[in-house]
Amino acid sequence: MDLLNNDNLKKAKKKSSSFTILSNDSTDGHGGYGAGVINLDNVTPLFIDIEEKEAFVDMGALHARSAVEKRVKFIADEEAVPKEGLKRYWLVWVTIDTKDKKPYYSGVAACYMTVNKQAKRGYKSMPEHVNHMDKSLKGKLVVSQMDDSSRQVLKAFLKNHNEEMWNHSSQELHAALESSENVNN
Repeated sequence: MDLLNNDNLKKAKKKSSSFTILSNDSTDGHGGYGAGVINLDNVTPLFIDIEEKEAFVDMGALHARSAVEKRVKFIADEEAVPKEGLKRYWLVWVTIDTKDKKPYYSGVAACYMTVNKQAKRGYKSMPEHVNHMDKSLKGKLVVSQMDDSSRQVLKAFLKNHNEEMWNHSSQELHAALESSENVNN
């Protein structure tokens, strides 16, 4: 659409999205316009490089625009992604909440993905990513599918990032990162 054409510009302004993501609460509790939107202020996307055993935050993942995801076409068939040059990741949605006026890690949900930058192809399940982000926002823990090594990387990252938040977090989270049980699903 040519947005420089005034007629097209007017048409474009009339269209609106029925789904909105806000960074602040526009409703201030009144429940009117903007109620029911997703507030992503308290969720952080954390990548774990499975082979390198390292974790890093990339906020671009909130909109599938992280450095890992850029210039990659994602497909739903993991076997169709070329193996040579393949990197495996966990994208972990970490949600922070407060109780007793102290912040803690309330929701943690991991999603598997692969990326082959050379082939510009990758695998991820978009429904899984969306559902796990939602579970994290709701304070759920979904980490049992992770390998033990990656769970230890995640535990070390969360603890080193803010030990007070780690200490205020639930014993279920601590146990979930120690064992292979999926807690609170």
